[in-house]
Amino acid sequence: MTISDEFMQGMLAAAKPYCLVIFKAAGMRSRDGAKAIIWEHARRNFELRAEGRLAIVCPVTDDGDIRGVAVFSASVDEVTRIMEDDPAVKSGILECEIRPCLGFPGDRLS
Repeated sequence: MTISDEFMQGMLAAAKPYCLVIFKAAGMRSRDGAKAIIWEHARRNFELRAEGRLAIVCPVTDDGDIRGVAVFSASVDEVTRIMEDDPAVKSGILECEIRPCLGFPGDRLS
């Protein structure tokens, strides 16, 4: 398939704003009760998915510093407020980097 300049321009024009969150292991990741806090962090992510604010959530399954990524259907300001109340972020188990991004028509998992 050949991707033309016109196709690319059309895709860029149709792109929608999203917000990318990169979760990284933080200093308190080995504290007592960390597993239970991560469990509640995951529960909250499922709630945000059910509300339609969290479009994609991908836990990272190796033991590296990056622990997950998420794509929100919300502004950077709104996601910053959401992350301020995240149990794993509040407790210092995870830290997060929040970045604006674009999604293109037809993007999906599965």
